[in-house]
Amino acid sequence: MIKIGITGGIGSGKSVVATLLELSGIPVYIADTESKLLTATSPVIREKLIALFGEQLYTADGLDKKRLASHIFGNPERLEQVNAIIHPEVNRHFLAWTERQNTPVCAIESAILFESGFNRIVDTTLMVYAPMEVRIKRALERDVVSREEVIRRIESQLPDEVKKEKSDYVVFNDGKQALLPQITAFLTGLNT
Repeated sequence: MIKIGITGGIGSGKSVVATLLELSGIPVYIADTESKLLTATSPVIREKLIALFGEQLYTADGLDKKRLASHIFGNPERLEQVNAIIHPEVNRHFLAWTERQNTPVCAIESAILFESGFNRIVDTTLMVYAPMEVRIKRALERDVVSREEVIRRIESQLPDEVKKEKSDYVVFNDGKQALLPQITAFLTGLNT
């Protein structure tokens, strides 16, 4: 089975590309969604986060997201510790998920594909690229946040130029070039 890693910054159109792959019959694992679910439900993650931050991190309703955020916001060392707990579990969960797929190709979509190390468990990487202003505009239309917040989020991610360098294939989602022919060319290249 060929495993594709899809990445790109905020507002680049990763979700659109994931949807196009799904419409082509390729199952896509959405790492952000699964990571949130695992952080709330995995006994392994729960045990390790409690060891790090204390019992009060989980309430009767589950993970106290605000409390977790308060521990890691502005604290790169704590964020790294939390990621070292969560990313390996997401990694294992994705690999178990791939075993249940009955297709020759599957994919994982992750904004932090390289930062998390998920790129090491895929066969090829696909970056979705869009110019900064296009990304900002899309994020502002989608999320209820300020322009400054969008820029802060973009700046907290690995720069696009670095992602481009590390990626095996780049599709341009700038609103000028059609995505479908680019995705078709990428998938055709997988089969050669």
